[in-house]
Amino acid sequence: MNQQRIKRVIANMKQEGLSQMIVSSTASLYYLTGLWIEPHERMIALYLDENGRTMLFGNEIFGIAPLEGVPLYVHKDGEDPVRDLASQVRQGRLGIDKFWYSKFLIGLMEHRPDVTPVYGSAPVDRARMLKDAREIEALRRSSAFNDEVVERVIAQVKEGVAENQLAAEVNRLYLERGADCEGTQLVCFGANGADPHHSADGTVIKPGDSVTFDIFIPFDRYWCDMTRTVFFKEAGEKQREVYELVKRANLAAIARIKPGVFLSEIDRTARDLITQGGYGPYFTHRLGHGAGLECHEPPDVGDASSFPLEPGMVFSVEPGIYLPREFGVRIEDLVLVTEDGCEVLNRASKELRIVE
Repeated sequence: MNQQRIKRVIANMKQEGLSQMIVSSTASLYYLTGLWIEPHERMIALYLDENGRTMLFGNEIFGIAPLEGVPLYVHKDGEDPVRDLASQVRQGRLGIDKFWYSKFLIGLMEHRPDVTPVYGSAPVDRARMLKDAREIEALRRSSAFNDEVVERVIAQVKEGVAENQLAAEVNRLYLERGADCEGTQLVCFGANGADPHHSADGTVIKPGDSVTFDIFIPFDRYWCDMTRTVFFKEAGEKQREVYELVKRANLAAIARIKPGVFLSEIDRTARDLITQGGYGPYFTHRLGHGAGLECHEPPDVGDASSFPLEPGMVFSVEPGIYLPREFGVRIEDLVLVTEDGCEVLNRASKELRIVE
């Protein structure tokens, strides 16, 4: 157990008025215990109270090694997975994290009608938002690999290539550098780029296409995530205008980042520029999201994010403009909030590029 992190979560619990909670998220369990368990349909749960009392509940198939000072309750397939947990929780409010399956929550409520489940993800989410030195180095390293990969794959944009070929090449380059797994890489040509989450398919490139690479994968559990947009053979006047506007929005938002500034202000800085440029309705998503043990984790960087920046936060800055049936442009970096500003974790060029 990482006692420093446990103490931080307990402090956050007290601020939330929680005296006990259950953590079931794979990433959050790893953050607190060092155990990475993918439970799939089975139950895993870490119980934690305001006094630092912890208990771990899981299926025997997980092969969990005992943790010092943490009682381990193991059940088998076919047994009631929440029986032991129900016998240990206290009556009253119980924080439940957002990933615990309803079938387990309903089972717990049937055993313990004197327990009131409440939303309980915030204490761990808030702790995970502030990265420690080891996490920061892991994120720097994964972003450096991403810089290498994006440059290598941009160099392979050529006549006759298809989106899914480049997506597969991104995964190959990631694995070559030691990535934890393959992923679903977003490679979008031309009009496909107007869909922010277009899945790479057999579309073949043609002259004048925008080419958007939104590529992301974990290295040693910590995610990189970056987007670059280039153009194949030529870029029209409108494409150039949109690209430069998105780049200005990206740079302006990054320049605004420092401790104490609200996340919503970062979003507004980029959004106002794009709106003033005449493309406001075509910036259709929040400016960014946290990154760490998950590619998308708190904090949200959006207009409803009334939360001040603190040193140690890592999140994406990814303004975009998406013109239906025409093209799309997105530019994304991961940034680390520092004591007096921010560090951009990505170094790949953001200058407008035409690939011949």
